Amino acid sequence: MGKDIPPAPAPRPAAKVRNVALVGRAGAGKTTLAEALLAATGAVTRAGRVEDGTTCLDGEEVEVRQQRSVSLGVATVEHAGHRLTLLDTPGSPDFVGELRAGLRAADSALFVVSAVAGVDAATVQLWEECAAVGMPRAVVLSQIDRPRADVDEAVRLCQLMLGEGVYPLHLIERGPDGAARGLVSLLEPDVDSVPVGDQDADRLRGELIEGIIGDSEDETLMERYLAGEELAVDDLVADLETAVARGHFHPVLCASPVTDVGVRELLDLLVSAFPCPTEHGCPPVTHLDGSAAPPLACDPDGPLVAEIVKTTTDPYVGRVSLVRVFSGTLQPDAAVHVSGHGMAERGHPDHDADERIGVLSAPLGAALRPVAACPAGDICAVSRLTTAETGDTLSSPDEPRLVPPWQLPVPQLPVAVEAASRADEDRLATALARLAAEDPTVRLERRADTGQLLLWCVGDAHAEVLLERLSARHGVTVATVPVRVPLVETLCGPARVTGRHVKQSGGHGQYAVVVVEGEPGPPGSGIVFQQQIVGGTVPTQFHGSVEKGVRAQAERGVNGDRPLVDIRVTLVDGKAHSVDSSDAAFQAAGALALRELVAAVGTRVLEPWCQIEVQVPSEYVGAVMSDLSSRRARVTGSEAQDGRDRTTVRAEVPEVELLGYPGVLRSVTHGTASFDRRPLGYEPAPAGMAVPA
Repeated sequence: MGKDIPPAPAPRPAAKVRNVALVGRAGAGKTTLAEALLAATGAVTRAGRVEDGTTCLDGEEVEVRQQRSVSLGVATVEHAGHRLTLLDTPGSPDFVGELRAGLRAADSALFVVSAVAGVDAATVQLWEECAAVGMPRAVVLSQIDRPRADVDEAVRLCQLMLGEGVYPLHLIERGPDGAARGLVSLLEPDVDSVPVGDQDADRLRGELIEGIIGDSEDETLMERYLAGEELAVDDLVADLETAVARGHFHPVLCASPVTDVGVRELLDLLVSAFPCPTEHGCPPVTHLDGSAAPPLACDPDGPLVAEIVKTTTDPYVGRVSLVRVFSGTLQPDAAVHVSGHGMAERGHPDHDADERIGVLSAPLGAALRPVAACPAGDICAVSRLTTAETGDTLSSPDEPRLVPPWQLPVPQLPVAVEAASRADEDRLATALARLAAEDPTVRLERRADTGQLLLWCVGDAHAEVLLERLSARHGVTVATVPVRVPLVETLCGPARVTGRHVKQSGGHGQYAVVVVEGEPGPPGSGIVFQQQIVGGTVPTQFHGSVEKGVRAQAERGVNGDRPLVDIRVTLVDGKAHSVDSSDAAFQAAGALALRELVAAVGTRVLEPWCQIEVQVPSEYVGAVMSDLSSRRARVTGSEAQDGRDRTTVRAEVPEVELLGYPGVLRSVTHGTASFDRRPLGYEPAPAGMAVPA
């Protein structure tokens, strides 16, 4: 352990534990704020700077180079006798899987909003999602010392866009030059005597007090306040803290990591008002067969149930799992049951195994500080779990339980990869499997119709990071190639043809003649083969041989490598030889007959179509439909979602038009929309469309 890294904080009962996720748009200053909090608690000697690549929480090379977070950063520190774990989440929509993991591990969310940029639509959407599950929330205004910062406007936007219960707690005390030099609590009776510029102290104080009283369980407070009684600050603070922990009251604070203004006040609020694990509660659990299990309590003596919220693989350290313990206590070298269920449709098959826990550590960014145990409510890093993946549940082998996976986006951006060398090819499959174990928003697919290996990602930035991790963590270099959309063909019309395979030049020969009728079939019907032989011109034992030949040729295709689909082939006549006819000869004749059908009537190229559902804020429905129309899509309907200002748009779209769609959809909706797809079938490709074989 380095000399500048303090030991892990002392164990605390759950009432003295706080797990807080820092969330917000990219560039809002989450990591910078987290670094200031670490420095204020003494966890680091000096706050790191994103611009210098010196932060504790952004340790990956790609994060240093791009100056942004791409993974969940975690640090456990101590403040005022409390054990505080900060979960710094990425702001880019491409890394929403890391955001969801941070929220699952946390008991509350601190929304970091730039006083320059204000509140964006993606922040509002996330706020509503947290509200729907009862996640306690607060807002901290960052970047208050920048030239274009407008704190009053930022507060107004928070109250307007985030809804009820949003109140500022402080005014900014400013010096003669207008610079922020401290905060003044709005609950102090003499707040109007402090130099706070144009801020309306009396109005803001009154609104804050009324907001606290409105959520108080003491029904006499409002009467006393309206009667003109000066309420005790301690009583107001106590009610405020209770309301925050219950998720009914959402304070707005200001903080400047540059000058440390507001940092101490924020830390104090985190430990005094934010909920502890026992207040926030535990997620539902089931037995391994999916049946409901008894609800969990955050009890260190209860049955062991924990969840892996992050997995990293290091060539030197090995696999490290970040775990949130909901019930029971994790002990080093203890046996646990590892369960991963409910992600099979995303390319993560169900799996179960008994393993043994390795070393337990309290994270401080990339640094791991050993701890003796991890009780309910805590977060720790676990080594030596070789089969565990992100999202898996750890429980007692005697009482295995399962925590259902948290909400995750389905990756919709395919990236075709190829190993750069034979040595890379040998290691590629293992490396990709490890990536998928780390990141549940990754899906691997080997397409049978094109032979390509696809890495399904959330977006372009996600894909870039995954490819860099392949090289940096696993020593595998890959090349990306264009994704091939599987084109197929079908017959243009009916025809009757003969397939003649005759080779009789002495000795045992080959003889098979078949007469077939072919025609296009209904969409999705595949290859339909039937026989209407009269008189035994083709012996019964060779009927299957003809069918094999037809199907094999259809799979290979006739024009290049495009398979033939949706055709009906009927065997109506033929000839056989008593000596030279064979299974192989009639297979060859069947294949030749299909080629003759193609030569007789020609084929038309078909392209795959998908059915999609786009979940989009109602204000962007027009933009989404307009873009879909430019993609040859057929919009089949739209439906407003009950109780939400969101709409589901349904459409049918050619698959080729979806290759770059995730980025476009993000652009036209400012990162607030998502979509799902499912295969619909094949339809004729438009005339003149480039359809290389």
